[in-house]
Order: sequence, then C-alpha cells, then structure tokens
Amino acid sequence: MSELPPERVERIDRAQLERILQRATELQAGEHEIGEGLTQQEVIDLGKDVGIPAVYLRQAMLEQRSRSEVRTPAGVLNQVFGPAEVGAVRVARGEPATVEQALLRWMEKNELLVVLRHQPGRISWERLGGMQAALRRGMATFDSSRARFMLDKVDQVHATVTTLEPGYCHVSLSATLRETRGGYVGGAATLAGVGAVGSAVLFALSALPLVALAPLPVGLGLAWTVSRHFRPVAGRVQLGLERALDHAEGAGERPSHQLPPRGPRLIELLAGEVRRALAAPPGGAREKRRTP
Repeated sequence: MSELPPERVERIDRAQLERILQRATELQAGEHEIGEGLTQQEVIDLGKDVGIPAVYLRQAMLEQRSRSEVRTPAGVLNQVFGPAEVGAVRVARGEPATVEQALLRWMEKNELLVVLRHQPGRISWERLGGMQAALRRGMATFDSSRARFMLDKVDQVHATVTTLEPGYCHVSLSATLRETRGGYVGGAATLAGVGAVGSAVLFALSALPLVALAPLPVGLGLAWTVSRHFRPVAGRVQLGLERALDHAEGAGERPSHQLPPRGPRLIELLAGEVRRALAAPPGGAREKRRTP
C-alpha cells in the first residue's frame, strides 16, 4: 500500500491513540488461547508478546487484586445528599516510608491540613483552622501557579499504607465530610420546615387551599436544590484525594534520599522577613560615591 501524500496525513490525538492501542492489544491477545484463566507468569509472558513491560503488568495485577468496588452506603441521607465519607486507593511502586513522606509533604504544602496522628503505615490529618489557615489562603491568592486547596471542607483524612510485595505498596485515602454535609442537611430541613409552617399558618387563617399550599412546594423545592449542592463538594474532595495519590505514586518510585528538601514553614518565612527588615540599614543612609 502506497503512503498517503503529506497533505492527507491525519494527526492522531491522545484519545484516538489510546483506543487504537487498546484495540490492537485486544486483537493480539485474542490470538492466544486463554482457557479457564491465566497465571501471573502467563500474563507477564503475554505482555511481552504485546510489548508491555513486566513492571506495569505486575502493578496492574496488584491493583486488580486489591481493588474494591465503591458503593454508596445505604441510608436516606446518603441517597439524597451524598456520602459523608469518600475514599481512593492506589498501588504505588516504592517503599511505604517513602510513600508516607510524600503524602505528608503534599498535604502540608498543597492542602489546609495538619497531622493529627502518625504511626508506621497510618497517618491522620485534621482541617487546619485559625490564623494560620487564613494566612495560607491569603498567600495562595497571589500564587496562580499552585492549585487551590481541594480538601478544605473535610473533617479528617486518613491514610493507610501497606506492603503488598517487595517494591509495591497499597495506599488508601479516606476523607470524612460529616460536618459539611450536616450544614447542607440543616439548611434543607430549615427550608422545608419554613414551607410547611407557612402552609399551616395560612390554613389556620382560613386561606384558600391553593394559596395555603403554595409555601409547601416552594420550601420543598428550595430544600431539594440545597441538597444537590453537596455532591459537587464530595466530588471535589474525591479529586483531591486522587491528586494526592498521583503525587505519592510518582514520588514512591524515587528513593527517600532523592526527595526534594522540606521547605520552610510559614512561621519561618515570616520570621525571616522580619529579621531582614530589622537588619536593613536606615533609608536615609547612603553610600558616598568615590571620587576618581
């Protein structure tokens, strides 16, 4: 088959490339007899035939083995408003200590969280408040290169890092949003209650039935609108957890001694600015020019 002229060659974007590679892998894998199933070594050998490195196949098999289905918990509040706890899991290459340090530095630098408890394999954070949180929010507004805080609505975040096999560990992050969801539940209940009370008062005043019933659907409609606003908050927290896992997965491949040095804290930065201001010479003092 002759090659297409340069002017007729079509560019293939990333989405098309992924579909093409996936379909080509399926076609090549379909030529092999699978039978009832394959062992891990047979999967690795099959990956060699289709050009997939063994390290990625091993990580994918560990993720498949440790994957758990994410289901919305039963209950009226969970069905109407959304779950009060979201989580994310990942299999990362590297040692657990390296992954833990990567998570600690990411949360300290990119989220408004402070360590609540740290044990080998387990870390807990709680939401940062007070003047320090306000200062960090203010400084973030002047830095457009950094992503905004995505876990600022959580109550607590818990991380669990366990070793699956040498060189691989399972990382699980979960965040609770009970206080934030409680605010939405309270607002929706208040609006629904105001509508019901308004209808009851109009009935007591012997108003027309259509007029008396008018506040009730209005209050219920406003309550339903408020209940729909919590799911985007939970979705943003879910994305924030995935973002932290992306960083931990990348940093887990590097030894701990190659991790970037820990940056100065906010208090240290402020103290350094004060020291430089005190050490600066008075504004009126000028250095005399030397005559030739």
